[in-house]
Amino acid sequence: MVYGWTVEDDEVTAALEIIELRKSYAQVEALRGVSLRLEAGERLALLGPNGAGKTTLIRCLCGLTQPDSGEIKFFDEPLPARGGREGFGVIPQDIALYEDLSARQNLLAFGRFHGLTGSRLKDRVNWALEWTGLEQEANSQVGTFSGGMKRRINLACGVLHAPQVVLLDEPTVGVDPQSRQRIFAMLGRLSEEGTSILLTTHHLDEAAEQCDRIVIIDHGGVVANGTLNELIERTVGSSRRVRLQVAEPLPTPLPGWHLDPTTGRLATSVKHVARELPAMLQKVHQAGYTIDDVEVQTPSLHHVFLHLTGHNLRD
Repeated sequence: MVYGWTVEDDEVTAALEIIELRKSYAQVEALRGVSLRLEAGERLALLGPNGAGKTTLIRCLCGLTQPDSGEIKFFDEPLPARGGREGFGVIPQDIALYEDLSARQNLLAFGRFHGLTGSRLKDRVNWALEWTGLEQEANSQVGTFSGGMKRRINLACGVLHAPQVVLLDEPTVGVDPQSRQRIFAMLGRLSEEGTSILLTTHHLDEAAEQCDRIVIIDHGGVVANGTLNELIERTVGSSRRVRLQVAEPLPTPLPGWHLDPTTGRLATSVKHVARELPAMLQKVHQAGYTIDDVEVQTPSLHHVFLHLTGHNLRD
């Protein structure tokens, strides 16, 4: 069962459309009929546990792996198995820069790799230095940069040619919170200008906060597709989980509350915290118990992800 929605308006052209993509390696089905859309200007998070099929899917999109069947369309035009990706910007997880060259020299080199020349190349390099906030470091060797600075230049090298679709693999691995914020501000500017972004990440908070829509794949197939609120409603539900720590053990359970024998905490669910919780706490007080701590937990992407993919470790 797939939790989510599909776009059925044929007049709306997706930036990227994947239709029933399948790929097997020997006896392993890495992709089992994956279908999804990336809309123009959309920021889409692609999530999944290890072995879910994310890497194979991205390799198929980049033309590095040929699918067994299915179709990939770029603005409604079928993509060949290899080549035809000039409108893509691909930023891998591993930083790929010339550390003995300056930031400007790296940008010039990658710009030429993308076919840029003359004034167009110069303009795009100047844009990239401003976009990354590294104008003052333009002539410094990249090898002296912090991890966050390298990430920003690496990202700029992948989008110098102004691609219509950007594929990002874990763009904030190993960077500090300030660098993460700057990177997503950079991506926000691209999105505002109409660039479509497909982001793979294990940081669920990034997906929840920075993306317009979320697709979760597992065992080679799409198991959820929608906004965060839609996925919460369709899986774990929007009720808040309330936990209480009382000062003394309970001799008998309180009506409406579940006692966790391991932690000694009382737990229940409420739909409307402000409306329901005061009366519930009052009943606990009236039963003669002192409340030491109250925890209200809002359902999150973390809960949705574990609900759909399970709690077992994937190697």
